[in-house]
Amino acid sequence: MPQFSYRAVTTQGKTVDGSVTAERIEHASRELRAQGMTLLSLEPAREGTVANLQDSGSGVSRDDVLAMTRELSVLLRAGLPIDRALKVMIDMAANDSVRGLLGELLSSVKSGKGLSQALVAYPRIFDGFYINMVRSGEASGHLAEVLTRLSEYLTNAKAVRSSVVSALIYPAILVVVAVISIGAMLGFVVPQFETLFDDMGDALPVMTRFVIAAGEWLKSYAWLLFILVALAAFLARNWYRSEAGRALFDEKLLNMPVAGAIVFKYELAKFSRTVGTLLGNGVSLLQAISIAVDTVDNRHLKSALGILEPAVKRGQRISVALDEAAVFSPLMVQMARVGEESGSLDQMMTELSQVYDEEVEAGVKRILGLLEPVLILSMAAVIAAIIIAILMGIMSVNNLAI
Repeated sequence: MPQFSYRAVTTQGKTVDGSVTAERIEHASRELRAQGMTLLSLEPAREGTVANLQDSGSGVSRDDVLAMTRELSVLLRAGLPIDRALKVMIDMAANDSVRGLLGELLSSVKSGKGLSQALVAYPRIFDGFYINMVRSGEASGHLAEVLTRLSEYLTNAKAVRSSVVSALIYPAILVVVAVISIGAMLGFVVPQFETLFDDMGDALPVMTRFVIAAGEWLKSYAWLLFILVALAAFLARNWYRSEAGRALFDEKLLNMPVAGAIVFKYELAKFSRTVGTLLGNGVSLLQAISIAVDTVDNRHLKSALGILEPAVKRGQRISVALDEAAVFSPLMVQMARVGEESGSLDQMMTELSQVYDEEVEAGVKRILGLLEPVLILSMAAVIAAIIIAILMGIMSVNNLAI
């Protein structure tokens, strides 16, 4: 069905841009006027405008999706019908991308589609988990409550991501400062002493000669070093994007001491949280497992979790399949077993995700507590070695002068 772009003035006097789906431009005009809009312009949508939003989701961030989910749940709990709630959200939209997306959803809903059906057109913005949660809310007649739980899920996931990213900022700054400081010492400070040491030759201490040579090389070939680093980063990025490279990297990452355990628990926390949330909202076990496996980013772990869906189809319990895989922790196996025996698998999976989230946070703090002093001491040791080398050279000059 054709898409039409429009600019109109709402009943509140605000100018909005959006698009609408209709068989003909006259029908689009009639539909928009029925919504109380005064049209300023209406024309066929330019090719690719809607497709770009559907395919890339450009301009609509995770925070925007969280805000939309929270606002929609509040408006529905207040008793507004879905179309009226979407209209209100369009007026409150923070940017044009969100406003355009909400306008598309409103057009789809007014054409007779359910909200979950409208969301399917935007796979880069709303994943399978989100769509199935909304679908379960529509089927049960409790869409507002489901959206509330969905916003809580998104808020929790955001908090976990933010805590990990925030914890990594300080070490990243330390690494950058260390590289800049050592580069400045070798490239600018050390060369200032070359004239002082020119006539010394082999009389200079080995350490001093090495530092001066390193400074000269960096001063002359800094451009080459930059090119080599950029080339290495480019090759590593391409290798990581390949199937074989990503699979090998993910496998080695899980085998790393300390960091591997943190990644393992972080991925399983996402999986458990997704399964628990979906089951708690009436989604079937098979569908919940399929969607939850897709949320796992680590390829090696995703492959291990891939045994669950075939096992459940054969009538096997999740706990038995997890135990037979010999990859997952006894805690996960036991929590799944208790949930199956008590009929509260959704609650057990949610509890498991909370346990793993806490362990991930504690593990990140622990590893950073070790990493930060190591980085500081390493930077201090390198700078101290450069200063000592220069001082040894100066003392050698003074000894020869005497």
